[in-house]
Amino acid sequence: MGLLDFFKRESKSSISTTENGVVGPTFFDGLTKHIENPKKLHSTEWRRKIISKTGQEKFKIKYYGQLHDKHKNLIVGTDFSRPLVIAVDITDGSEIILFDGCKHGYEPIFCDTYTDEQINNRVTDNIYKDKEGNEIFEIVVSTYHNINFDEEAADEIDEQGLIEVDNGTKIKFEEAKRNGFDNIQIWATNSSGQIFDIISEELS
Repeated sequence: MGLLDFFKRESKSSISTTENGVVGPTFFDGLTKHIENPKKLHSTEWRRKIISKTGQEKFKIKYYGQLHDKHKNLIVGTDFSRPLVIAVDITDGSEIILFDGCKHGYEPIFCDTYTDEQINNRVTDNIYKDKEGNEIFEIVVSTYHNINFDEEAADEIDEQGLIEVDNGTKIKFEEAKRNGFDNIQIWATNSSGQIFDIISEELS
């Protein structure tokens, strides 16, 4: 299913914040805030604004990868490996991993295997700039959770509540459900209020 199919679904227009009962990725715990009066929030979508542990909402973005040939605002992977995108707090330099294409989402967890070299040899030395040269942004993340893990993987959970993933390790089933999203979008807002997506990945 393509990303556009999600935006054709009926949204919960009556929701006043992004609290719609969907539980998001574990790696964003303590690093997000709700959005008031979200537009077109979908029933399987987890959407939040990124904040640092000190409450900072403005970040620089550094990444491993390249910009899409046609859609120059999008960060994508290279022939060598998947993208790695990090938000950097402009006040203290602390970092938040926004998206690791080798680890986050359904396919990297349950389908695809990457070498240590592909995972560890990705240098995030690219600084993201918009077409006007801006380097500081506010960031919103959406993940979509359409996979019914309770139905599909019920027989694969062991007595400790763990499930084996594609690289042979075992993780908590609840962690797999939260991090095994099938789509992710990340939006950046510059100082002029212009909003554009920097990540748009289908992961199932």
